Amino acid sequence: MSSTQPAPDRDLVALPRTWYPSGSRLITRVVGAGILAGLTVLAVVLPEDGGWGLGSRAGVVATGVLAFGFLLVLGRPKVVAHERGLTVVNMLHTHELAWAQIVNVRLRQGDPWVFLDLSDGESLAALGIQTSNGRGKAIAAAGELRDLVTRFGGVEPTRD
Repeated sequence: MSSTQPAPDRDLVALPRTWYPSGSRLITRVVGAGILAGLTVLAVVLPEDGGWGLGSRAGVVATGVLAFGFLLVLGRPKVVAHERGLTVVNMLHTHELAWAQIVNVRLRQGDPWVFLDLSDGESLAALGIQTSNGRGKAIAAAGELRDLVTRFGGVEPTRD
């Protein structure tokens, strides 16, 4: 079979399609909410006679808010395929890519997430498709994404 044709045993992926690491996203949200709730309770029950005034209590709650925010950022990654291209949301940056910019989708043995080879020679980690949810799911998602790249204009790199 030619590498430029979508695999015949997979159905065509409907767009828009979103991939995200549901396990780590759930864990970061639950742990973050637990930390915030725990520090809020701690701020309420701290004794006033131990030097825990309103400012100190607010600082404890603010620490919980910061920890929760940090964990939300860790759970932010996702990859969204749409007809115009691909949106890759990593922890701090969002990348909008046209289909023609993506020349290859890689998930090699030992890779924690998918890598996209781009037409400008750069490589972009797509943290939204990662092996933390299971290697089989990541392989299937990478295959779906590879099929979309082929279908919407991606070009396989030449091998020297």
